[in-house]
Order: sequence, then structure tokens, then C-alpha cells
Amino acid sequence: MIPIAEKYRTFAPFYDLMSAEIPVYRAGRKLGIQSLDLRAGGQVLDVGCGTGLNFRHLKEHIGPTGTIIGIDRSAEMLAQARRKATREGWSNIILIQADATTSPTEAIIESIASQGGRPLSDAALATYALSLMKPWEAGWSTMRDLTRLGGQLCVVDMQEPTSRLPGTSALARLACTLGGADITAHPWTAVETHCTDVTTRSARAGHLQIRTGHHSGT
Repeated sequence: MIPIAEKYRTFAPFYDLMSAEIPVYRAGRKLGIQSLDLRAGGQVLDVGCGTGLNFRHLKEHIGPTGTIIGIDRSAEMLAQARRKATREGWSNIILIQADATTSPTEAIIESIASQGGRPLSDAALATYALSLMKPWEAGWSTMRDLTRLGGQLCVVDMQEPTSRLPGTSALARLACTLGGADITAHPWTAVETHCTDVTTRSARAGHLQIRTGHHSGT
């Protein structure tokens, strides 16, 4: 089996085309971002940002005066995100190469500050990212530590579809296997455990699960 890091290094230039973004996964991204109370001038953290597929949707809410902090461990995926930002003229995006499961929070904060960002974000989201991390709980902890108290946290991830249509579950499992995600991880449960005012959404026959809540500090 190809290690996840090597897989994303190899497929980074083609990721957007291969990710089933439009027919399947964009729906979860949009629902997650819509669930956040993002405002013009706000700062939002995108954990496991990959090639920046969330950026356009986030910018619609925070505008040109807001800031997006994108964190990913893959230099190759970040290179694609940087090209996208340059092509679109998005100057308010800070990209940081870091592993959310192992990189010290203090070091990430220093990197954010060195590029003009605030230490803690108003909101944070992880879309189809935590299920790739081992242990995903460490990635969640980093996500919380980089978000201000009372700010919002959103997890968008995958599970077995609830639909009984033939082949639906097999296709979902195949997509997760190819991407290196653990379809049984269910990382959104952390939002249910550690946040208040939790909202629940789903899409694509239950395959996509979205949870959003307020950082309670617990």
C-alpha cells in the first residue's frame, strides 16, 4: 500500500480532477462553510487545506479584508494551493506547511504571526482531512488550539452511506481507500463532545457528515 504522504505527493497536480469534487464532495464543503458564521474581515483556519478547494467558498464570506490560514503537511499540495491563489489574485491567504498531528502549536502560531495573521482564528474547519490523520484526535486538538474561545469549529467528513441503492457503499469505500481516508473514523464526534450549540447536516445519502459548534474550551 502506498503511504498517504507519497500518494498526495504524486497526485497533487491532478488532485482537483481526480477528487470527485463536483459530483460528490463539493456539497459537503459548501454546507460546512455555510454553517459557519463567517464575516467580512474575519480569520478562518483551513486544516488540511490541500490544493485550496475551500478557498473560493471561504472568500465569498470573509471578503478581501479577511484572512484564510491554510495548513497542510504536503508541500506538493500547498504548491497547488499557492498557484491557485496567485492565479486568482487572492493575496489574503497564508499557507503553512505543518503536520497538524505532530507540529507544535506554538511553532504554527509563530508562522502565522510572521506572515501577518492573528495567533487565533475566529473559525476553523477540516473538510475530509481528519479521517486521513493518525491519530485524528491530535489534528482536532491542534484545530481547537488555533481557534479562539467562542469561535466556531466545523468538521466535514465521510462515513458509510445510509442509502440502500446498490453499489453506493462500495463506491464510497473505494473513494476513501483511494484517498487514504478511514471511513470508520467519524471525527465529527469530537465536535459533538467538545463544542456547544452543535448543528448537524448531511449530504449524498448520508455519506457526507457535517458538524459545527462553538469552541467551549472543554
